[in-house]
Amino acid sequence: MLDARLRPLIDPMLDRLGRPLAAGGVSANHVTLLGFAIGLGAVPALAAGFYACALLLILASRLLDGIDGAVARASAPTDFGGFLDIVCDFVFYAAVPLGFALADPANALPALFLVISFMGTGASFLAYAVLAAKRGISTEIRGRKAFYYLGGLTEGFETILCFTLMCLFPASFPLLAWIFGAMCWITTASRVLAARSAFG
Repeated sequence: MLDARLRPLIDPMLDRLGRPLAAGGVSANHVTLLGFAIGLGAVPALAAGFYACALLLILASRLLDGIDGAVARASAPTDFGGFLDIVCDFVFYAAVPLGFALADPANALPALFLVISFMGTGASFLAYAVLAAKRGISTEIRGRKAFYYLGGLTEGFETILCFTLMCLFPASFPLLAWIFGAMCWITTASRVLAARSAFG
């Protein structure tokens, strides 16, 4: 919901970090994979109950997820880079609820609901992007992206905010998961309606 508004504020900082890396020969794909690996490191941290450590790993992962785009913009963006980035993002998003489920069996059902909700937002996002590309529809409202970015109530910023709250208040994970999962379904429904209007 807020990603498009935050982009003009965040991108200049990310570009300042990404340009020297690109000039030094660092690949955007390497940054993507490093961020992904760090993000997956949050899963055992969550499972062990090290919530502060998990939060630091999650935030570091998302910082690198922003820097990889800046490196790509400063060098040569590729379709494979965009593909790799989105795959790593979606796996990371599903992995965080897994960590909470491993930490406490009572978290398993809300974690599963949240992962299924992420499936709805992910599938609606990618399916819309495929049809938009097929019809030659593009947008740069969220900056230059490899895919058409269709917004919604729950985008990247809101997801990371939710993960942050979960790490700060782990006992509230079930409530936060149910609430955010429901918000994800609102996003999915809005995207289905947008697709019907655009492609129907």
